[in-house]
Amino acid sequence: MKNLLVTGGCGFIGANFIRFMLALPGFQGRIINVDKLTYAGNPESLEGVEAAYGDRYHFIQADICDQNAMAEAFDRFGIDSICHFAAESHVDRSIVGPEDFVETNVLGTFRLLELARERKDRIVRFHHISTDEVYGSLDNTGVFREDTPYDPSSPYSASKAGSDHLVRAYGRTYGLPITISNCSNNYGPYQFPEKLIPLMILNAFNGEPLPVYGDGRNIRDWLYVEDHCRAVWTILSYGQPGETYNVGGQGEMRNKEVVYAICDIVDEVAPKSDGKKSRALITFVEDRPGHDYRYAIDSGKIQKELGWTALESFESGLRKTILWYRDNAEWVRHVQSDEYRQWIQSHYRL
Repeated sequence: MKNLLVTGGCGFIGANFIRFMLALPGFQGRIINVDKLTYAGNPESLEGVEAAYGDRYHFIQADICDQNAMAEAFDRFGIDSICHFAAESHVDRSIVGPEDFVETNVLGTFRLLELARERKDRIVRFHHISTDEVYGSLDNTGVFREDTPYDPSSPYSASKAGSDHLVRAYGRTYGLPITISNCSNNYGPYQFPEKLIPLMILNAFNGEPLPVYGDGRNIRDWLYVEDHCRAVWTILSYGQPGETYNVGGQGEMRNKEVVYAICDIVDEVAPKSDGKKSRALITFVEDRPGHDYRYAIDSGKIQKELGWTALESFESGLRKTILWYRDNAEWVRHVQSDEYRQWIQSHYRL
């Protein structure tokens, strides 16, 4: 891989992946970051990267649905591999406005696949990042495996399921060297604070309500973002074309337990001057439609076949994440616009 196209590289996972890759001794190639810069794409998440790595990093502001712009990027930089992160990814927003999710996640993936197919002679890997949400919901038992039937519940997960099927079909029909990874919930630095963990961290710092859906008993598996980046690099390097790999953090917890853990660490590292505890800020709000009860990932395949395993426990990763948000107030201030605050308040009816 000499010229790696990373889509959505200014987003949460994409930005962490670019930083991880450029600092990795085993990768000496060039990264071309294409990002549309929607509300969740933030160039500040890659501040200093161009200065540090020079010609090994290039940024292009473009929409992956724009076939002409993407074709120019493919040919200008001689793209030989693709790591496809770009997606609309917030379940709540997909319920309110599903069209953007179909447009970006399905049509955008199709555009990239077509461009790669037309240049198949030089493409060594097309890796597609997906989610465990395509599998639907579990009860108190069982786990998602690579052969678990798809059963998406939200417009977001349905759009990701559609893109997964397209990627897999292009591998089988056209011989494109594809791989797919389905990961559990990521958390860590640079995550836009509409998702559970950064929202709770920042609201706890600010003494604002901590909105938790329903009774907070829904269960998710949590994966620290750097562990996910290592998994993606491992698949790019050693994964077998045509294969899917599930990536989980073995951090299965109820949502309310996650919030309790955040409150306790925040109170430790940034105690309030009035002595009040963050748990008192927890506010249970009306559950969202179609809220899946439980996700749990079996990562046995990537562990056994490729030797990857998560290094961070949930507690260690969460502490690192909270300290990062505490110590990067300027980044936080820039992403918390008035529009963002209004959306949070109206959405959770605070």
